Amino acid sequence: MTHAIPGRRTVSRRSFFTAVVAGSTLMLVTRTTASAEPPGSDEPEQVLTTLPADSNLVILEVRGDGSVHCALPRAEIGQGLTTSVAMLIAEELDIPLDKTVVSLSPGRQELIGNHYTGGSNSIQSLWEPARSIAATARARLLRAAADRWGADVSTLTIVDGVVMAPDGRSAHFGELAAAAAAPELRFEAVDPKSEENLTVVGTPTTRQDARAIVTGRLTYTLDLDVPDAMPVVVRRPPTINGTVASVDEAALRAMPGVIDVAVVSTGVAIMARTFGYALAAKDAAVVTWNAGTIDDESTDSIQDRLRRSTPAFTGFGGVGRPELPGETKLNVDFDFAPVSHAAMETNSAVADVRSDRADVWASMQLPNYAGQKIALTLGIPLNRVTTHVINGGGSFGRRLYLDGPLEAAVISRAMGKPVRLMWSRVDDMRHGRARPAVHTKFDAVLARGTVISWEQRVAAVCTDFDGGFGDLVTDALAPSPLISQTLFHSTRDPYSFTDAGIRTLVEVPVKMPTGSWRSVFSGTVRTAAEIMVDRIADALDTDPLELRMGAVASDRHRDVLGTLAAEGNWGADLGPGRAQGIGFHAEFGSSAGYLVEIDAQDPRTPRVRKAVIVVDVGRVVNPRSLEAQMIGCLMDGISTTLRAGLHYEQGLPLEGSYSQFHYARQRDSPPDVRVVILPPTTENPGGAGELGVPAAAAAVANAYARATDTTPTSFPILFDVDFDPFPK
Repeated sequence: MTHAIPGRRTVSRRSFFTAVVAGSTLMLVTRTTASAEPPGSDEPEQVLTTLPADSNLVILEVRGDGSVHCALPRAEIGQGLTTSVAMLIAEELDIPLDKTVVSLSPGRQELIGNHYTGGSNSIQSLWEPARSIAATARARLLRAAADRWGADVSTLTIVDGVVMAPDGRSAHFGELAAAAAAPELRFEAVDPKSEENLTVVGTPTTRQDARAIVTGRLTYTLDLDVPDAMPVVVRRPPTINGTVASVDEAALRAMPGVIDVAVVSTGVAIMARTFGYALAAKDAAVVTWNAGTIDDESTDSIQDRLRRSTPAFTGFGGVGRPELPGETKLNVDFDFAPVSHAAMETNSAVADVRSDRADVWASMQLPNYAGQKIALTLGIPLNRVTTHVINGGGSFGRRLYLDGPLEAAVISRAMGKPVRLMWSRVDDMRHGRARPAVHTKFDAVLARGTVISWEQRVAAVCTDFDGGFGDLVTDALAPSPLISQTLFHSTRDPYSFTDAGIRTLVEVPVKMPTGSWRSVFSGTVRTAAEIMVDRIADALDTDPLELRMGAVASDRHRDVLGTLAAEGNWGADLGPGRAQGIGFHAEFGSSAGYLVEIDAQDPRTPRVRKAVIVVDVGRVVNPRSLEAQMIGCLMDGISTTLRAGLHYEQGLPLEGSYSQFHYARQRDSPPDVRVVILPPTTENPGGAGELGVPAAAAAVANAYARATDTTPTSFPILFDVDFDPFPK
């Protein structure tokens, strides 16, 4: 017998198999292979296989109490992913959301690179697998109920996790789980619900973990109670990548509360009874250091290297043609300073490394790669390394890197004890990773009211793509330009006048810790391009929004811009020193437009007073989560455009805390923000997490330029060292 899934591959019955776990549990797993055979009858645990999905991606379990649990191979780092996945499952199973529990799966090596959180692809990659597995669970539960009652399955309904028959008989999911798990159960495979039947998806929903977050009950890494794991901090070098030449270990061990000391590649690790004792010992440590890798570098020297490395223009569009009447050339250069990820939770990890195994707990976006790297570094078999994924207090790309987890594992091995590692805020900003410095220049030729040619040249400090796409294989490609060039060229301008343009990236090697920062290349490259569009509009004496409207080829993009103009009252006269600015970006199958109003009557103390955001991401799972993502991007745009950046001096960032790294505060946030979500234009969802950053940053820059009648080209615009740096 076969089960036909309309519009999909036909799946033979032998591709569906299941087993009872703990006697009353139905467990299902999505897979891609259609050739899988059920385990032999002597195996105590079996698993249901469904198609189509990613290999073993989603594990769903219906428990005896009627609750539904999902082990999610992704990271929850504040984006609300667990709630969105719970909504997908609750939708298909007609179960209350509070009966749907989504947890974070430990690293699962069989997923290879598919245990990966990044690239704004989580909802996109989980949309089909989560819905399909839940729809299959629904079909099995209904079939089990029909068999129990001798009823026609088509007459049964599900209300709040209870299967009901027309004659009044009922059973909750837990009562049916064992029968639904029977390998011999015959059922008709079904599609997920159609658009018109969706009742949960698309409904604004408060995050399931919201109360736990605001009351301090949500468990983060340093909240874990791992037996014998004692506090550890590291005395780090006074310059980037410096190493220990010598340390007075005896003096450290004699300090109050100190338990152990170990010299590792990143500095001097100190274990103590409390973090207070550990921090005091760290500050008192007498260490002689070897030189770092950028001791002679500063913000100015790095930016100068980038300017000198930027390729020359080719004269594209002008070769072999006569100059047109009224032809105008625009040449504009932009500089972007490095930016810290500055997540609320600093780098932290708990590790328990023994001679034959290792357990590491941390927020990790690439737990499989982390396990592989830890196994390789420590010489432990991969199947004896477990990477436990914990809720993360923010990331913005930071948790793609395993600096904390790997360091904790190395320290645990060196000390022979479980460790609870914490990076201080100063360490996190000064020795953590940053969005690299970027220099980009444009050459545009204008004539007859349009753009004849467009060239963009980009020089950037190399972005470290350590970990690749979540495995050692693609990690091996990280030093090559393959990953960076692929990501760079995947970021495209959405305008027709840039279709034939030339964009090139040159990466400059500087031995400093860098990393993917929210929106990666788009955050600088597309921000600069959007500012350039406003410059072109000025030169053509054209309204910048109208120029964009006429140049986008997609009706979806045009709808976003048109809605932005209407909802934001584009063109309003706000008076002297105040102005509107717009920015637009399309990526991840989605698009977003930002319109901001800025008060820059005092150019040194500007404030964005109002923002209207219009977003089209296709199908929206949780509008409330999407709104939060878009507002988060707005705050990133305000911060990196106006004040937030890192100054490097003699091999180390000067900034060491939020009081010095000027990310936007509450007083800087607009009192009036509105997010307009356009109706679904596609059946499937697009990406959203990084979508808004370029548009938001450009909108703020363009508004500031109009309000102050200036042409800022170096970002952040207000980039003073107005603080006394902490001691090195």
